[in-house]
Amino acid sequence: MAVERIFKDEANEEKGERARMASFVGAMAIADLVKTTLGPKGMDKILQSTGRGREVTVTNDGATILKSLHIDNPAAKVLVDISKVQDDEVGDGTTSVVVLAGELLREAEKLVAAKIHPMTIISGFRMAAECARDALLQKVVDNKENAEKFKSDLMKIAMTTLSSKILSQDKEHFAQLAVDAVMRLKGSTNLESIQIIKKPGGSLKDSFLDEGFILDKKIGIGQPKRIENAKILVANTAMDTDKVKIYGARVRVDSMSKAAEIEGAEKQKMREKVQKIIAHGINCFVNRQLIYNFPEELFADAGILAIEHADFDGIERLALVTGGEIASTFDNPESVKLGHCKLIEEIMIGEDKLIHFSGVEMGQACTIVLRGASHHVLDEAERSLHDALCVLSQTVNDSRVLFGGGWPEMVMAKEVDELARKTPGKKSHAIEAFSRALVAIPTTIADNAGLDSAELIAQLRAEHQKEGCPAGIDVISGSVGDMAELGISESFKVKEAVLLSATEAAEMILRVDEIITCAPRRREDRM
Repeated sequence: MAVERIFKDEANEEKGERARMASFVGAMAIADLVKTTLGPKGMDKILQSTGRGREVTVTNDGATILKSLHIDNPAAKVLVDISKVQDDEVGDGTTSVVVLAGELLREAEKLVAAKIHPMTIISGFRMAAECARDALLQKVVDNKENAEKFKSDLMKIAMTTLSSKILSQDKEHFAQLAVDAVMRLKGSTNLESIQIIKKPGGSLKDSFLDEGFILDKKIGIGQPKRIENAKILVANTAMDTDKVKIYGARVRVDSMSKAAEIEGAEKQKMREKVQKIIAHGINCFVNRQLIYNFPEELFADAGILAIEHADFDGIERLALVTGGEIASTFDNPESVKLGHCKLIEEIMIGEDKLIHFSGVEMGQACTIVLRGASHHVLDEAERSLHDALCVLSQTVNDSRVLFGGGWPEMVMAKEVDELARKTPGKKSHAIEAFSRALVAIPTTIADNAGLDSAELIAQLRAEHQKEGCPAGIDVISGSVGDMAELGISESFKVKEAVLLSATEAAEMILRVDEIITCAPRRREDRM
């Protein structure tokens, strides 16, 4: 007797070989898509949205590319997720993690074709990942005790991170900016207090780091342009009630003088509110909403700097940095926490006037002002700098450092190969496959630079047979180079996250043997 179909008509399922095929192909396609962005000679992608503005993004960042794609393949979505998590967790390595997972699946596909059970492959991969991590742990360098060396480590890491991005031409300049900004954080990984302002104009070299906080607003008319020892009240309140605000309100009056009385009452209400605010003993008032002319006039008379319409991001950060709290009622001044800073003044960047708060309560606050030719360049510069800041703030906490340029992958591959030789049974095939997948990262770096990857990888492998060898790929000269001399370093935390996330994602996709797609929901005929 034939079994009835249990799914709806339009639902479809793929089983066994076909399901595995679909998930492998999807994942490898995604890996190939971002593969060309890997390494210092990686290329950028242009992403064009189909929205109203047809916005264009030019980027080299794996996570940004994958985030912007609308993907149908379920296995590919897993890879997009791991790159997002990598971006949130450590900031860099978003492309490496996808490429490694894709290569693991490419190797796994060959093993499955050779009739090795996915579970055997997975347990082999597990052993290999553990072995690779131990190999890295033996080789890490930790200079936390020596401040001078540690700072140079941070500079090297920042320069390595930036060298595959748009900022690679001025990487010393930007690495210095990033290191200075992160050193101010004194070990916290909260990047909130580093503000990045983008101003088109000038070249990328004109970007600079400024201590304190910069608010992208102008100072009002007739108000003090410079205030020392400022006491700041940060508020989110309506300062525009000198007009009748109730929509649809009908006020019947029998003469114009009555209407004038209503307006007078509104004005009086506003004046009382302003007096309550002034009673806090402040000399700077920052509001998220509009401030109408009348209250602005009252503030100017009292010698208070009133800044209106500071965007939400701006006032949240301003409150955090000056040590104040955002207030919305002003009846009891003693319970409101005011912000403090040494000096508020107006500065010019390019054509624009901005307000600069210096000597703020929170010492680690600073602002990086990015200049550049166009918005696209600035957006990409911000993404690159954000990656560098994330990696550095993680490295300040976990100060273990490795060489870069494909060196860690070769070290891991060598150890994993040894493990494969010692392991009996079918697992050894999986472990060997893992080592081949690891080598794919230096191979891709070399391929992207237009070098002969087969020749270079063979040379690298031979070099790595020597003890304590710092050899990696030097894409500039196109040969095997000494990573210690070239100053190419990476953070251990990034490499560890890449290794573990990629292995887990590959495992997850390998376990799949059936894909069920639900039937689309029908719109009911509402007749």
